[in-house]
Amino acid sequence: MSDHEITPRAWSPARWKLWTLPRRVQALVLAVDVAALGVLVLAVRTTLSPSAAWTTAAWLAAAAMLHLHASHLIERRRRDRSNSPYVDLCSVWIFAGAIALPLALELFLVVVIYGHRWVLVNRFDAFRPPHRTVFTAATLALSASAASAVLQLTGTHDHLTHLTASARPGWGDLAAVVAAGGVQWTVNTALVGTVIAWTVTIEHPRQVVGSASDNLLEVAQLALGTFVALALLWWPPVALLMIVPTFALHQCVQLDQYKLAARTDQRTGLLNAVTWHEQAGHLLDRAVATDGRLGVLMVDLDWFKRINDNHGHPVGDDVLTQVAAVLAKTVRRGDSVGRYGGEEFAVLLPGVDEDEAHVIAERIRARIRALCMTAPDGSPILLSATIGAALYPTIPDTTLDGLIRAADDALYAGKNAGRNQVAIAR
Repeated sequence: MSDHEITPRAWSPARWKLWTLPRRVQALVLAVDVAALGVLVLAVRTTLSPSAAWTTAAWLAAAAMLHLHASHLIERRRRDRSNSPYVDLCSVWIFAGAIALPLALELFLVVVIYGHRWVLVNRFDAFRPPHRTVFTAATLALSASAASAVLQLTGTHDHLTHLTASARPGWGDLAAVVAAGGVQWTVNTALVGTVIAWTVTIEHPRQVVGSASDNLLEVAQLALGTFVALALLWWPPVALLMIVPTFALHQCVQLDQYKLAARTDQRTGLLNAVTWHEQAGHLLDRAVATDGRLGVLMVDLDWFKRINDNHGHPVGDDVLTQVAAVLAKTVRRGDSVGRYGGEEFAVLLPGVDEDEAHVIAERIRARIRALCMTAPDGSPILLSATIGAALYPTIPDTTLDGLIRAADDALYAGKNAGRNQVAIAR
């Protein structure tokens, strides 16, 4: 059997991964799914959809399908290299539907898009739990329904769907569209963010509401969706041309992700050695030119080979990930942390003197020592690190290799002196 095939048993309700989630998450996911189904049934029974609306819906569905197919190839290539979530930019078409379609057709559009997406991506994302796709579609159905309600209550939907030379939409309609977009984002973020907050340990609000880049991308999708809706209402075939800017936006997202991947270490998310070297070289040149100061810390985990030998490389990888998180949280804003290789990390400290560098290094050492990790057999994993520090101009070498060599020499001196300590090159 192919690795990408799903057996009938995997679809058995008793085997759904949904039941492995916390109880309150199960309840929320099921409640959202049921609510979305209820809204769909109610909309079908109460909303009349004129033939013109069906034509508009058909054009919108055709554009969405073409975009999904166009973006599928680049997504498959990207997913072959990373485990990051599938990007589809479906909000462009869904928000356009919220503006241009009656609610019943808008909800059918969500079903068509996500049904098609499931079939399309199943070949290389086969083990994605079905409840995730259903929940994603349900959250978008509810958020689009909320956006549609704003447009209906303000009369904007009627204004936009009956465009004439004498009845052009005004600033009030624009404000309503912006409000509808805000409501769609808020409802979707609240539902998804609640599941995230109830499932994983939250270390930063961006894990719930998304990063600035994530939210900018969502705003861009809503803006494009507005133009798609206007095209549909004025000249439906033109909506197909909106595939081009949507695909271009998709390509820009991929380009940013590729750039980030080229700069970072895949396992830890820190700068990789090449990028760290580039930054270190620029900062050292600046320090030399301006009579400034620069500190370099080389952080090496003690007895790391024993962890791999005793507990296995997956546990060792978890240790590296945890240590990387400690380093990223412990340094100052403006410092740069990279994975130098294996179990060794490197930290750049612009503008520090010896006392400041020692305080930062000691803080890193203490926090690594305080990490509480447990092996699969239940035994504790005791961690410590030895840190070597070198500072320019205390070390008068104006080359980066010379500064790193001095920090490495201090590191090995610390190792020879008993490990779990900070040593500064003189």
